[in-house]
Amino acid sequence: MAVQIPVIVVFGPTAVGKTDFLLHFEKSCEIINLDSLQVYRHMSVGTAKPGSDITSRIPHHLIDCVDPDCEFSAGDFVTAADRLCREIHARGKTPVISGGTGFFLKNFIYGLPKAPPSVESIRTELQSRLEREGLPAMRALLEQVDNVSWRRIAVGDSYRIMRALEVYYSSGRPLSDFQLPDTRRSEYRFFLIGLIRDRAELYSRINDRVDMMFRNGLVEEYKKLRAMGYSPDAPGLGAIGYKEFSLMESLGSMTLSDVRELIKQNSRNYAKRQITYFKALDDVLWIHPDSFDLIIDKLAEFV
Repeated sequence: MAVQIPVIVVFGPTAVGKTDFLLHFEKSCEIINLDSLQVYRHMSVGTAKPGSDITSRIPHHLIDCVDPDCEFSAGDFVTAADRLCREIHARGKTPVISGGTGFFLKNFIYGLPKAPPSVESIRTELQSRLEREGLPAMRALLEQVDNVSWRRIAVGDSYRIMRALEVYYSSGRPLSDFQLPDTRRSEYRFFLIGLIRDRAELYSRINDRVDMMFRNGLVEEYKKLRAMGYSPDAPGLGAIGYKEFSLMESLGSMTLSDVRELIKQNSRNYAKRQITYFKALDDVLWIHPDSFDLIIDKLAEFV
C-alpha cells in the first residue's frame, strides 16, 4: 500500500486570523494557499495576501500565479495542490493547506465529481451566446435546465454558470447530478483545523481589515487594475473588495464611503456563509486562533 501523505488543513472565515496562526508551522511545513482570489496577480491589498514578513518565514504556494482575467477552478486547484503536496512531502516537510474557499477544500478532500469533460464545440456555442445575450440570460437558461445549480451558483459567477450549462448540453444531465464522492481520498491523511471566533469579534475584525485596506491603497489598486485593461467582468474583479468599485462606476451615485461600507457588509455576509459551509464538514478540530497550545500534542501524534 502506498504511503499516505499527511496534510494539515487550516481554514476559517475571512479575517479570523489564519495568516498569523500559520506561523506556528514555520519550522516544518509549507503553505498551499486555499484562497481562490490570492492566486491572482496585481490584487494584493483587496485579497489580504500575506506580506514578505510572513512568506520569508514560511514558504507559500499558489499565490500570484494567475492573471485577473483568467479562471481558476476547483479542478485547477486540486491538480496543483496534489503536485505540491507530493513535492513538499518529498522535501521532508508537511503540506499545510490554508484558506477560506470551502468549495476548493471539499473537492480536495473528497475528490472532483465525475462530470463529463469539456466539449469544444458546445463551449464555443455557449460562449457566443454569452457574448450576444449577456450573463443574466445565460443564468435564466440555467434556471430552466438545472434549478439546483442555479440556486447554488452565485449570480455573477460566469465560469460556474457556463460550466453548468456546458455539462447539461454535453450529457443531457444537470451538473447537480454529478455529486462529490462521499469518502475522503485515500492518498492523504487529513488533520482538519477550523478557526473560529465569537461573531461580534469576527465582524469587528472584518470592519477593521477593510479600513486598513483603504489605508493601504485599495482604491489605487483597483484603479491600476482598470488602467491595465482588466474589465469589471474579469473573474478577479468580480470578488468582494473589487466588485463594489465596479458598482460605483456603473451607478455613478455612490461615494467611496458607500463603497467602504458595502465591502464591509458583503465581507460579513460572506463570513457567515463560510462558517455555515465549514460547519458541515466532519472530523474538524475547532479552536480559537489564539489556542494553538491546545493542539500541539495532537499535531505531534499526527505528523
